[in-house]
Amino acid sequence: MEINFDKYEGTGNDFVMIDNRNDFFPKNDVKLIAHLCDRRYGVGADGLILLENDSKSNFKMVYFNSDGNQSSMCGNGGRCLVAFAKKLNIIENKAAFMAIDGLHHATISEDNSVSLQMKDVDSIKSEINYTFLNTGSPHHIEMVSTISKVEVKTEGAAIRYGTLYGSAGANVNFVEQINEDTFSIRTYERGVEDETLSCGTGATAVAIAMNFIGKTNSNSIIINVQGGKLEVSFDKNDSLYSNVILKGPATFVFQGKINI
Repeated sequence: MEINFDKYEGTGNDFVMIDNRNDFFPKNDVKLIAHLCDRRYGVGADGLILLENDSKSNFKMVYFNSDGNQSSMCGNGGRCLVAFAKKLNIIENKAAFMAIDGLHHATISEDNSVSLQMKDVDSIKSEINYTFLNTGSPHHIEMVSTISKVEVKTEGAAIRYGTLYGSAGANVNFVEQINEDTFSIRTYERGVEDETLSCGTGATAVAIAMNFIGKTNSNSIIINVQGGKLEVSFDKNDSLYSNVILKGPATFVFQGKINI
């Protein structure tokens, strides 16, 4: 079978995009998805995303990690999927789509950056050494003094596979504050099982966590990731964070065909 695909990236977080509105793709074939994401033997990506029909919105997002397993919400992937939908002429500059964590709305600006509304957050666990919250995917957040010196893969894996989060694990973010409203992060992603250049749900989680623990009073925060820059804004009412918006570039890289 020959598969047409597009490759997109959002601040270095890259994805294989497939138009599956005809429902042809074998979604249960874990080995195939992992092969397509393999950087030596396949297309190469942090994840694979299917665009499918949805009766209540413009389209549906089905996201798989590079290990081939379907996963939780991916913020950068969602933003890239919106750009892909525009390329397919499904939308113009606004979208509503269904993902595993519910309905999302998004807009595309004149410079082709994509603003994606994330889920509301009303439950945050704050401990002495870390903060935990779920922004569509679960995120463990730790502050560090010099982020460039962190062994992200080793330290992230130790937390992800440790006893704190059980068999499901969590994504792990290391954070350094740059100024009042700017933070740099590095993220270990479960399912990829390595550091990625960017993580949208991670950037969102860090922005909210930094506000929650009092590191910033801003509700519009810049997050420096390894692959560029993201912006996160939100409304706060007591412990509820709503109208959470993740904004950043979503860039078409190339398209191709692969025989499987």
